[in-house]
This record gives sequence, C-alpha cells and structure tokens, in this order.
Amino acid sequence: MTAIRLQINGAAIADEVLPRISLADYLRERHNLTGTHLGCEHGVCGACTVLVDGEPVRACLSLAVSCDAREVKTIEGLANDPVMKALRDVFHCHHGLQCGFCTPGMLISAHDLIRRGLAISEAEIRRGLAGNICRCTGYTNIIAAIAEAAAALAKGSLDAE
Repeated sequence: MTAIRLQINGAAIADEVLPRISLADYLRERHNLTGTHLGCEHGVCGACTVLVDGEPVRACLSLAVSCDAREVKTIEGLANDPVMKALRDVFHCHHGLQCGFCTPGMLISAHDLIRRGLAISEAEIRRGLAGNICRCTGYTNIIAAIAEAAAALAKGSLDAE
C-alpha cells in the first residue's frame, strides 16, 4: 500500500492505496463517485474524464498514486459550477444526451473547452471533443448545446465566475 494525500472535489483526503489502482476505480470504489464512468478502460472513449489540477485527464489511465498532492474534480464536484450549470441546461434543451453514459465525460470536456475559450466554432468544438465517444446522439445536439453555452457565457448573459 502507498500513502497518498489529495483533494477530491474540495475535500482533503489522506488514504492508502494499492500502487496499481486506477484513479477511476479509486474514485468509484473508495469514494462512491460513480459519475466517473468506465467504458473502454483504454483512454479512448472519454467516459472517465475528470479534472486533475484543472486539466482533463482519463481516470482509467491515471493511477491514484499519481494524484498524490494534486486536486481532482469529478462531475459531482462541478455540481455548483456556473459553467457546468449552463452546460447541463443546454444539454437538456438540445437533447444532448440519450443513454447518458458518455455525458459526465462529455460535460467535463465541454467545461474545459469553454473555460479555455476554445468553443468558438463548430470545428473547434468537434476537435475538442475528439476524445469523447457518444454512440447515441450523433454529436449534433451536443455540439449545438456547447456552442450555445459558450456564446451565452461570452456575452455575459450567464455568470461564469
């Protein structure tokens, strides 16, 4: 076992983990943060995307021990985030989800695109979502939702602080 200290969704955590446990398994099994979905477990589908020190990371490819002294945010940790609220609302309005399996990872990737100002055009949004697979929606509604949220936030019609 290896001792780690990290922040998960703002809470300081001190724990001991097996060196080989993935961050996704650690979040799901130890902390019941089941919004981090496990799909391919090869880093291809994006369903397990979380933020580590503010950057999107595939939790299935990251080891929990690699997050020692780092900050991890899951979809649950962004529940009160104004950008995430805007994204959830427009995903709902645009029917940007069907089965919902990809949605947490898709929302975190979209949040990152908007935060970095990279959700300006459809082409940029498509490029930014290239690592997130959705087998249900065909992406059209997801892209429209992200574009609407980004435009509203850019105009200041939503508070993103």
